[in-house]
Amino acid sequence: MTITEVELNPCFLTPKRVQPEYPLLVYLPGMDGTGQLLRSQTAGLETGFDVRSLALPRKDLNTWDALTKSVLDLIDAELEKSSQRPVYLCGESFGGCLAMKVAIQAPDLFKRIILINPASSFHLRPWLSWASQLTYLVPTGLYDIGALGLLPFLASLSRISRSDRHDLLKTMRSVPAETVLWRLSLLREFDIDEEKLGHLTQPVLLIAGASDRLLPSVSEVNRIGKVLPNNKIVVLPHCGHACLLEQDTNLYEILKDNDFLESKADS
Repeated sequence: MTITEVELNPCFLTPKRVQPEYPLLVYLPGMDGTGQLLRSQTAGLETGFDVRSLALPRKDLNTWDALTKSVLDLIDAELEKSSQRPVYLCGESFGGCLAMKVAIQAPDLFKRIILINPASSFHLRPWLSWASQLTYLVPTGLYDIGALGLLPFLASLSRISRSDRHDLLKTMRSVPAETVLWRLSLLREFDIDEEKLGHLTQPVLLIAGASDRLLPSVSEVNRIGKVLPNNKIVVLPHCGHACLLEQDTNLYEILKDNDFLESKADS
C-alpha cells in the first residue's frame, strides 16, 4: 500500500506474507490511526492468521458511522478474494470503540472478537474530557511537547524497547492537531447500543492492562463483560495502555493460552 493511498482513503496495510488459507485477523488501531504500531506483534500473529491492519489518513475526519462503513467495505473486499474463512476482529483503545460499532453493524460476520483496553471509558475520566476540550487553545507547535508528556500515561516505558518508544512518539507526532481533536471529540461522544452489543453471541476476549494510567481499562472490560453473553476477561498485571508495544506482551500467545485460536474443526 502506497503512502498516497493511505493519505486518500482508509485502507488495510498488508504484510509481506499474505496467507489466504488462514483466518483473517483485522486489527483496528488506537488514536494514531496509522496501523503501524502493530508490527511488533505481526510475526507472532502470522503463525496462525492472515493479518490486516487498518490505516486511516492523517487528516481523516470521518464520523463513527463512516468509519464503520469503511471497515466493513474493506473486509468485504478481502473476503471477495477468499470468502470461505473465518474473520477475527481486534480493536485496541480508539479501535476498540470502532470494533464494537463494526461488530453490532455486522454481528454474523465475525468468528471471534478481541477488545484491548477499549477507550469506551473515556467519558469516565473527567480530567481527560476536560483537557481534551482545552486542547483547542493549544498552539499547534506545542503538540510535540504534549505528545512527549503523554508517553508515561500511554505506556509502561520501562517495558518498551528504545526503538519502539521512538516509534510510538514519532507516530503520535505524525497525526495533525486537527485530527487529534476530532478523534478526541469522537471518544467524548462515543455511545454504543448495549442491547445490540448483548446480542453478539460469538466469543469475545476482553484484554486490559492493570497498569493503564490513561484509562480505567480493568473496570471497563468488567463492565463490558456484563453486557456480552460470551466473553472472557484477561488482565495483564504489569501492562499499560499501549500494551501491545511492551516486550513481554505476545498477543498470539495470549490468544493461544485462552483457547481463542481457530481449530481445524471450527473452520
